[in-house]
Amino acid sequence: METATKSRAPHLSDTQRLAWLRLIRSENVGPRTFRELFNHFGSAQAALDALPELSRRGGKKSYRLFSKDKAEAELAALYKIGARLIALGEPAYPPLLRHIDAPPPLLAVRARDPLQQELTGTQKTLAIIGARNCSAAGAKFATQLAGELSAQGFTIISGLARGIDSAAHHAALSSGTIAAFAGGIDTVYPKENLELFTGMVAANGAAISEMPISWQPRARDFPRRNRLISGMSLGVILIEAAEKSGSLHTARYALEQNREILAVPGSPLDPRSVGANKLIQQGAALVQSVDDVLDIMEPKISMSLPLHQGIEEPTINWPKLDCQDTNSPSPPLNANQQDRQAVIDALSETPIDQDELLRFTGVSLQTLQLILLEIELAGRLERHKPNKLSMIHTGTT
Repeated sequence: METATKSRAPHLSDTQRLAWLRLIRSENVGPRTFRELFNHFGSAQAALDALPELSRRGGKKSYRLFSKDKAEAELAALYKIGARLIALGEPAYPPLLRHIDAPPPLLAVRARDPLQQELTGTQKTLAIIGARNCSAAGAKFATQLAGELSAQGFTIISGLARGIDSAAHHAALSSGTIAAFAGGIDTVYPKENLELFTGMVAANGAAISEMPISWQPRARDFPRRNRLISGMSLGVILIEAAEKSGSLHTARYALEQNREILAVPGSPLDPRSVGANKLIQQGAALVQSVDDVLDIMEPKISMSLPLHQGIEEPTINWPKLDCQDTNSPSPPLNANQQDRQAVIDALSETPIDQDELLRFTGVSLQTLQLILLEIELAGRLERHKPNKLSMIHTGTT
């Protein structure tokens, strides 16, 4: 009965997966733009066909589509190392991650059995993160906490970094642990953790990444990685987080995603504890033992998704069970030049709320969304939280 239920769950066809990959890898297309394009045109392939013209109308003379050959080569390289791409809406896609703002349309997953869905599909997940240059006491507590939480059935998620991340992964090996990568799924960073990662995969652990295979992580890629760590988790536990550390960035994502934030207090004389201590002052749950974590997290486990109304539920019209994309794009397919110019004139380098832009220009919502897509694909639009937009003057005509 269980097998039959899983077999009826939606899956992309090979053709669809290729089109999704080409779309998310094309120029100026990110997770949010992917969703807007998909919803407007009804399928990834239809959106791909429209991209060059949309970009031209937005003010860009030439547009770089991600080629079919490159997409096929990426898929082949993934399969060669035992990885695969999971689409948002498929059963193995992390359920909590689906409910963050602009979730990745495709995730590369690497595990001993790439078809195994239980690990990445679980909702009983906790992130443990902290200082790379952690103290011996910090590493010891991370090891103890991760081991005890694993014994209670939690899947531990972290970033495979040195220090606290590594200690947490090591302690959770036996029950399965997940690492989020800032680079490609084949790019273990730091390299000194290659043996740890190999052990994770051998012990039914997994790694996830939204970046292209063989992508070398840059500084700006780690915040994207951090939002995956918090997004996959019911809560984030910080151990030794300095005042301006990446761990605090993860905590901020957790706050935006309505996840629990828990912190282990440290000595006020240790700069590695300043960030965690301040989080406790600001309302984060203080953690001194596994019982503290269980008391806070147990009520969350049974909560239905989404966790609260503020978390954005993706509105993509996902493929039906026969995996056929809809061929009924939402009108309009074009906007008149008067409306387009009105929107461009209203935008400036000063961010403006989208609703205010809508009222000021007087265009319809669908027309505004289409014009914004044109400008964004041309590389001239910047989006700001929570729902603001500004124009980037690139000099391109």
